[in-house]
Amino acid sequence: MLLTNTEEIPGKRITAFYGLVSGSTVRAKHAGRDIMAGLKNIFGGELKGYTELLQESRDEAIRRMKAQAKQLGANAVVNVRFSTSSVAAGAAEIYVYGTAVSVE
Repeated sequence: MLLTNTEEIPGKRITAFYGLVSGSTVRAKHAGRDIMAGLKNIFGGELKGYTELLQESRDEAIRRMKAQAKQLGANAVVNVRFSTSSVAAGAAEIYVYGTAVSVE
């Protein structure tokens, strides 16, 4: 499954459009990660716990979007975009969407 944030894939021709596909996940912060993040705020540096949480969330949202595209018969998703929003205190949603297409 090809994914791109552009409207076209160089060297490929879009032969069919299947419409909008998306995937999302809502994740909550871990109390232990909050403690470590609080310490990092004092001393500085990367918040690795949050970085890992966001990467896992993006991977899960992408996996769900790809599954939806595959179910429609697509072999690529173009114009892929990400969005985030706060759902509740301490929980956030990662949302990914794009246009499912077939390319050759």
